[in-house]
Amino acid sequence: MITTSHRTYTGLLLFACAACATGQLIPSGMPVPKTSNPPVVFVNGYQTDCSSSSFSGSFGIADQVLESNGQVSLFFDNCKVPGKPPIEALGQAFATFLANLKYEDGKPVPLVDVVAHSMGGLIVRCYLSGKQTSGAPFNPPASVHIRKSVFLATPHFGAGVAQLGSGLDDQLDELSSGSRFLFDLGTWNQGTDDLRGIDAVTAIGNGGTGLAVMKGFDDGVVALTSASLFFYRPGRTRVVPYCHTNGSGLVGTFGFCPSGATGIADIQSASHESALIIVSFLNGTNDWQSVGVAAEQDKFLSVDSGLDVALRSATNTDLRADSVKAKSPMLSKSLNLPSNDIAYTDLFPAGMIDITATSGSLILNDSLTVPAGGYQPVIVKPGPFIARVLPAASLTFPLNIAPGMIASIYGASLALNTEKAASFPLGLELGGAHVSVGATNALLYYASANQINTVIPDDASGLVSVTVQTSAGNHAVNALVAPAVPSIFTQDGSGNGLAAAVNARNHKVVKTSNPLLSGDSVELFLTGLGRTTLRKGLQYADQQPTVTVGAQDCPVSFAGRAPGFPGLDQINCKIPAGLTASDAAPVVVTSGGRMSNTATLPIQ
Repeated sequence: MITTSHRTYTGLLLFACAACATGQLIPSGMPVPKTSNPPVVFVNGYQTDCSSSSFSGSFGIADQVLESNGQVSLFFDNCKVPGKPPIEALGQAFATFLANLKYEDGKPVPLVDVVAHSMGGLIVRCYLSGKQTSGAPFNPPASVHIRKSVFLATPHFGAGVAQLGSGLDDQLDELSSGSRFLFDLGTWNQGTDDLRGIDAVTAIGNGGTGLAVMKGFDDGVVALTSASLFFYRPGRTRVVPYCHTNGSGLVGTFGFCPSGATGIADIQSASHESALIIVSFLNGTNDWQSVGVAAEQDKFLSVDSGLDVALRSATNTDLRADSVKAKSPMLSKSLNLPSNDIAYTDLFPAGMIDITATSGSLILNDSLTVPAGGYQPVIVKPGPFIARVLPAASLTFPLNIAPGMIASIYGASLALNTEKAASFPLGLELGGAHVSVGATNALLYYASANQINTVIPDDASGLVSVTVQTSAGNHAVNALVAPAVPSIFTQDGSGNGLAAAVNARNHKVVKTSNPLLSGDSVELFLTGLGRTTLRKGLQYADQQPTVTVGAQDCPVSFAGRAPGFPGLDQINCKIPAGLTASDAAPVVVTSGGRMSNTATLPIQ
């Protein structure tokens, strides 16, 4: 296998774009005309020479293409932030840019769509996560102003050629494969980045000559695995036959792209494949799904992955990496280790992988299954390891928890022994494990090596640290707390089966043998309604949820904590008339702008 090459080219020049004719744009600071769709903000990538930075130099006539579809274009030029500051600072400047947008009537622009090329996508991700410039802190905005985002060749996990400009400026250092910046950004929320759940798609190129990594596997700068949105969601990555920038520019001069190759963002007509993806995706059609090749069908992404590996001690402190090796049934490989911090490889066969790492005299081992399609950030450490913190009732997207909810912590070596809570009130220690959320110790329902069920404290808010502590060590991950994340319990534990509910008519569990009738009151059990207020001896949810059964409103008479069970919520609602008889009528709860999983109820 061929690894990322560290060649003696001036790699930093490869992020520049050739200049084109100026397009028609709403100038910065001017009022934005209202159209039926949100305005589209274009964000450019790394520029070697900011004096020549322009919209057309990065995006060609993309604004004219969108104008013909009735869409307004804006340009966030990162060169307007002087001094080539770290990408985090550009993310903060982007936040200010969005906050200052006004319509012609003086009202704020609440939502925009975004098209981001190369480093521009990392600027957007810094904004979404609230990444700060000092170390790894994050301060995510309470709400985001982005509806949809199209990424074009964004090096989500870096570009090896950027290392050739190491030390020249902060941006190139952060763009380099194996940078701490990229690892932290890729793991900021429960060990991953879900883009705050915004609707997103990416186009990535495979038109490079292979000098950057491998022919058919890079766009002259970025590897397919690095640019993939695999970490976000499947089915959102399209591979197109373009280069990172126009081949008549520097990438062609240095042989990284064929002379005259087309740049992935250099849109010169409405038939450019990136233009087809942008127009279709932003306008809500499915045509983009037939442009280029899906990652799942690409000859590399369908079978290969990338790895970003960090080492930590049992007490969750970062360790110096002296060597990191990955081994699968097909390949054994020493990973690239540019700074004894993050080890990486762009190309490794997916499947079962054994990792062996050394830090001084310490030897660390881990085994994991890595799916194909993109990069997998990995933390290798002894002692407790947290993989996810999810609502106990069902999976959720995006990754959020809510105050007062029952959450399941999944991972490895979480508890020293399996133990179920046998009595109330619940305790703070179970199976030799303690859980804290921020500075508050959490109550525990259940503990085993691979799962702990806990109650998120009522005062949790924003981005909090969830920590599991045992005598073998500790591990902490960030978890983002939303006001409400409704999650319906199901009787089979699947999250999409028969809802955990009681028929108030006969006080029996709702089953196909005990269906609900029109006018019946049903007691639905769930978690994640958020904070509550005590009234008349009951804890009422501060945010009133809505319930639909069979797509019809089920009027709510009570919503709040189920008496006597910390973290368990209950909603009482009245089954509407006119429902079609069904053994599996869908039931959905909405609260705080979040929809629950879809469970079912039998209706007669």
